[in-house]
Amino acid sequence: MSSRTSRLRAKIAFLLASLAALWAFAAFVTVRDGLTLLWIRTLDSEVGRPTNALVQSVQEERRRSAVYLALAESGDATAKAAARTALDTARQHTDESVAVFRDSVGGTASRWAQSDSTAARLAQLDSQLTALPAERSDVDAGRVERTAVTAFYTGVVAKGYEIFETISVFSDRDINSRLEHLLTLSRGRELLSQEDALISGVIAAGRFSPAEAAEFARIVGAQRYTRQVGVAGLTGDTAIYQPVLDGQALGRFQALEDQIILQGAGVAPVTATTWRATLDPALTSLAQLDIDLADATLDQATGPAVMIVVRLILAAGLGLIAVVASIILSITTARAIVHQLRRLRDAADDLATVRLPRVVERLAAGEEVDVEAEAPPLAFGADEIGQVGEAFTKAQETAVRVAVDQAELRRGVRDVFVSLARRNQALIHSQLRLLDDMECRVTDPTDLEELFRVDHLATRMRRNAENLLVLSGATAGRGWRRPVPIADILRAACAEVEGYHRVVIQPGDAAELAGRAVGDVIHLLAELVENALSFSPPDTTVHVKGARVGTGHVLEVEDRGLGMSEAALEEANDLLRDPPEFKLTSTARLGLFVVGRLAQRHEIEVQLRRSPYGGVTAIVLIPEKLISGRPPASELSLLEAAVALPAAPESRPRVAAATPVALAVRAEPPVRVVTARTPSGLPVRPRPNPPSPPQVRDVRDLMSAFQRGTQRGRAEATETPVEGESNDPATDR
Repeated sequence: MSSRTSRLRAKIAFLLASLAALWAFAAFVTVRDGLTLLWIRTLDSEVGRPTNALVQSVQEERRRSAVYLALAESGDATAKAAARTALDTARQHTDESVAVFRDSVGGTASRWAQSDSTAARLAQLDSQLTALPAERSDVDAGRVERTAVTAFYTGVVAKGYEIFETISVFSDRDINSRLEHLLTLSRGRELLSQEDALISGVIAAGRFSPAEAAEFARIVGAQRYTRQVGVAGLTGDTAIYQPVLDGQALGRFQALEDQIILQGAGVAPVTATTWRATLDPALTSLAQLDIDLADATLDQATGPAVMIVVRLILAAGLGLIAVVASIILSITTARAIVHQLRRLRDAADDLATVRLPRVVERLAAGEEVDVEAEAPPLAFGADEIGQVGEAFTKAQETAVRVAVDQAELRRGVRDVFVSLARRNQALIHSQLRLLDDMECRVTDPTDLEELFRVDHLATRMRRNAENLLVLSGATAGRGWRRPVPIADILRAACAEVEGYHRVVIQPGDAAELAGRAVGDVIHLLAELVENALSFSPPDTTVHVKGARVGTGHVLEVEDRGLGMSEAALEEANDLLRDPPEFKLTSTARLGLFVVGRLAQRHEIEVQLRRSPYGGVTAIVLIPEKLISGRPPASELSLLEAAVALPAAPESRPRVAAATPVALAVRAEPPVRVVTARTPSGLPVRPRPNPPSPPQVRDVRDLMSAFQRGTQRGRAEATETPVEGESNDPATDR
C-alpha cells in the first residue's frame, strides 16, 4: 500500500469518525433537550413551588418588619407589642418555608433536574437566607432604618425570581414563551407586595413623606405595566386570567391605589383596616392565578415533550444507519472522486483567477478576444463529475462570450452617441451662423423677435446634443483659451434655458474661470438652472449668485419649488458625488448624471441642499486652480456694455434675451423684469412698440460692429482660430 493511499484512507477515516462524533453529539443534545422538557414538572414541584412559598413568606416578613420599625419610632407601646407578635409569627412561617425549601432542592430528583445556572442561583439564595438571623437582630435592636430592611428582603425575593428565570428556559419555543410571560406576570405580584410593605409602614408611622409618595407611584405604574406585558403573551389562556384581572377584588384595589396617588404626601392616606381589606383579596387572587397558569403550561408541555423524545430517538437510529452506510460507500469511491474533483478545482481556479481577469483587462483595453481560445473545453470522463466538468465548460464559455458582447455593445452605444452628437452639433452650428446672417439683414422688430426664438431653441438643442457627448465620455466642441469672467458664465448658462426671464442673477465677487473649463461649467449651470425652473411654480424665480471662498469660488442656484425629501436629496447627492457608469436604463435623472460627469471632469463639487424657502439649493464649488482674479476694466464683457445702452432693446434678440439677467447682475438689489402672464400662469413676452427706422439701423450697426470686433479680436489673440471659440460665453453659439 502506497503512502499516498494510506494518507487518503486516514483522511477518509478521520472524516467519517468526525461525522460519527458529530452525529453522537447532535443526538445527545437533542435527546437532552427533549428530556429537559420532561423535567418541567419535576422542577416546578421540587424547586419552583418551594421557592414560591419561600418568597411569599419573605414578602410577609418584609411587611411586618416595616410596620414594627415604624411603630418603634412612634412610641405607641400597645401597637408596638401587637406588631411584635405579628412579626414573630411571620418569622416562624419564613423559617418553616426555608426548611421546606432546603429539603426540597437538596433531593435527588431536584438535583437531576437542575441546570448549572439553577444550582448557582439556589446557592446564592441559601447564602442570603443564612444572613437572615443577623438582619433580624438588627431589626430587634433598632439599628437599621425601615428602607434598609425593606431593601434586604427585596434582595432575597429578587434571588428567588432569578431561580424562576433559570427553570423557565427550554428549547421548545412556545413553552419557553409562555413561561417567560408567566414569570413576568408573577413579578407584578412582587411589586404589589412592595406596595404593601411601603403603605403598611406609612400607616404605622402615621405620615406619608414626599419620597414615599413618589416611590409608591413608581411601584404602582411598574406593577400595572408588568402585569399587562405578562398577559400579552398568554393569549390562549384568556379564560384563566381574564376573570381575575377583570374581577372585583383587583378592581377595588386599583381604585384605592389611584386614590392614594391623587392624595399625595401628608398624613397616612388610608387606614390599616381598609388597606388590608382591599389588598389581601387582590394578592390571593393573583397568587392563585400564577398557580393556575403554571399548571396549564405543564399540561401543554408534557405531550409535545414525549413526542419530541420519540422523534429524536427515531432520528438518532436512522442517523446511525446513515453513518455506517457512509463509511462503506466512502471507502470504495472516495479515491476516484477526490482525484476528479481536484482536477475540476484546478480548472475552476485557473478560470477565476487567471483567464477571466485577463479577458476583462483585454476588453477594457479595446483588444479583440477569441472566445474559443480563452474558454477551452474540460474533459473529466463520462460519469457525474465529468458531466459537471462539461457543464462548467459551457458556463465558462458563456461567461467569456457575454463579457465580449457587453464590451462591444458599450462601445457601439458610445460610438452612436458621439456620432449623433457630432452630426447634430454641426447642423446646429450651421443653423446658428445662418440665423446670425438673417438677424443682420432683418429690420422688422416682429421678424427679429421670431428669429430670436428660433435662435434660443437652437442654443438649447446644442446643449442637448452635448449631453450625448458627456454620456459617451467625449468632450464638447466649444472651447476657450483665455479666462472668462464668472458673471459672463452665469449669463451664458441662463441664456441656454427656456425660462431665462424667471432667473435673477445677483452680483457677486469678481473672478474669472480658466478657459478649459468654461464650456463644461456653462453646461453644468444650465442643467441646474433648467432643473430648478422645471420643478418650481411658473410664478416664482430662480436665484443664481456666486462668491469667492477660501477653497475656490461658490455658485448657488436656488429655487422656491416643492423641494425634495431627505432620502431623495441623499440619493441625488450620491449620484453627483460619484456618478456610476451610464446605462441605457439610467434615464430617470439624466440631468443630474450629466452634471455629475461634468463636475467629476474638473474636480468640481456639486451638492443639493434644502432651501430655507422650501425649494432646493444647488451649491457648486469650483476649485481654486480654475479661478483667477478680477479682470481689468478694458477686458469687461462687450455684451454687458452693449446691454447698458438705452437703444431699442428689442431690436436685437440676442441682447434682449440677456437684458433681464444682465440688469440683475448690475443692479443692487437684484431687479427682475416683470412680464404679463396667460390665464394658465405662463409668462408672455410683450410685443414692443415698433421703433423708428433710424433706431433699428443704429442697433443693427452697433451689433454688426460688435460682431466684427469680436472676430478681429479672436484673429489677433490666436494664430489658429478655434471653431466655435468666443471670450464671451453669453454670445457664443
